[in-house]
Amino acid sequence: MDSVDLEVLKACSRWLNEGRGCELVTVIRTWGSSPRPEGAMLAIRDDGLVVGSVSGGCIEDDLIDRVRRDGITRTHPELVTYGISADEAHRFGLPCGGTLQLAIEPVSARSAIDALLERLARHQLVARRVDLATGDTRLDPAAPGMTMQVSDSTLTTIHGPRWRLLIIGAGQLSRFLAQIAVGMDYQVTVCDPREEYRDAWPVPEVTMLHAMPDDAVLALKLDSRSAVVALTHDPKLDDLALMEALKSEAFYVGAIGSRANNAKRRERLKEFDLGDAELAKLRGPVGLYIGSKTPAEIAISILAELTAAKNGVTLPDTVRVAAAKEARYPAAPDSGCTVR
Repeated sequence: MDSVDLEVLKACSRWLNEGRGCELVTVIRTWGSSPRPEGAMLAIRDDGLVVGSVSGGCIEDDLIDRVRRDGITRTHPELVTYGISADEAHRFGLPCGGTLQLAIEPVSARSAIDALLERLARHQLVARRVDLATGDTRLDPAAPGMTMQVSDSTLTTIHGPRWRLLIIGAGQLSRFLAQIAVGMDYQVTVCDPREEYRDAWPVPEVTMLHAMPDDAVLALKLDSRSAVVALTHDPKLDDLALMEALKSEAFYVGAIGSRANNAKRRERLKEFDLGDAELAKLRGPVGLYIGSKTPAEIAISILAELTAAKNGVTLPDTVRVAAAKEARYPAAPDSGCTVR
């Protein structure tokens, strides 16, 4: 599963190699409420076909109409602003007060799209610098914390996996979690020393490690843009890795399991001399309570909680698995299974 950004870039490459004209559209600034964030991209072909999104659809309709009416006539990048007046905001379906500025660049060999895709295939984080006067493009390595920058002369966009996710265990749930996380622009690593799980791993975009999970945590040097989710149910694999992850700067550390098993896990981790603050970082049972039962649904539950943590959103305890189940089934015994 490709991320939306990757789908847009691949569309540009494909159309250019087919001899079709196309433009790459990027949201570079927003004011007030806006339907899409800065950095969102869209590719539009010379017949109006689009991939990606820069709004809820209304601005796309205007872009498509202009291309179908006039064709692709730009020879260099242009900055275009939508929604300055109340009438324009109403016309383009922007929320009250919403305004966004787009960079629209005609795609050519100078755009370096194929070279960018080659670097992204190697899981590199890339800064793409576009000269707004000429369209000439330069690709440079980017640091994880870099964000898009716009000046009078240059547009710099950041591409590639800006967040890392380490999944411990290569079971079925891990497969769904990895596939969706790749589509969300995470650089995903799965660690499992068990051959019977590794050999059947089906997600080629994911790095597979054969080391013990605690060694993998230390080798990855987790930072504040890293997350760890333990999914094996085996304390010999999960516990030591969680111990090292909780000592790191990782913004999210979670583990699958029932309420009873997670309580036991916390007691075991106390024996590793973890402090209360470190233990408080552990999310377990992992995920948000959405009644999920299948591996795909549980993966969505986990990624919902992970996304909230990444975006700095504080969630009430009532939406977390343990508190929600206690409130819904106060007299029900915890069976030890992972049904959410």
